Amino acid sequence: MTIQIGLFEQLLEEKLYTEDDLKSSIALVSVSGNDYNAYIARGESLLGLPAFIVSVVKQLGLDLQRIHDLGVPKVVVMGIQPLGCLPEFTKEYSYEKCNETGNLAALFHNLLLTTVVEELKLENGESEFVMLDMYDAFMSAMKKHEDETGTSELKNTLRPCCTGITSEDSCGDVENGEKKYNVCIDPKMAFFWDSFHPTQAGWHAIYSVLKSSIANLFRTELWGSF
Repeated sequence: MTIQIGLFEQLLEEKLYTEDDLKSSIALVSVSGNDYNAYIARGESLLGLPAFIVSVVKQLGLDLQRIHDLGVPKVVVMGIQPLGCLPEFTKEYSYEKCNETGNLAALFHNLLLTTVVEELKLENGESEFVMLDMYDAFMSAMKKHEDETGTSELKNTLRPCCTGITSEDSCGDVENGEKKYNVCIDPKMAFFWDSFHPTQAGWHAIYSVLKSSIANLFRTELWGSF
């Protein structure tokens, strides 16, 4: 993210955007959990995870301030979704329940991030920084999806639409021209597409939960063109 902000700063130096462009802009910052997935993939100790989360959120706070200092008047940051409910971590339970450790890590991240955002508000102004609660939005959307799908094969919200044929395969894998994955009959009925990402229907359900809070944060005409 720091590199991306550096590239954005370079565009500003090249005058690609005017000062008026920046004044009417909103930055949406998304940290969706790749840092933590990479940490686990490296085989790092779970005992060291809390300290790693602290370092990630600390750097995120610096990045948010830097974006604001570059001239963007409002910076919106997304909290972390319930990581333990992603199919990558629920498959060990046959997609029947969420991984508690993953969800606790997400809650800790969000707690720290809430504190950081409140500190940024005190330093820069109450309306300058906003945090979107992705954790509760995901949980509410998944519950609503499960209720609406009824007796459907995809009533189990934690089961992804696209899965590898074996435990060694992933969605999208192809070997010697042969697909190594299966796709559900009706992706529109699934909440998750693969091990990490919601389907379009899943994202729409999440947006529906966030819509009212978003309406309170932004003027209607501004959100309409966001």
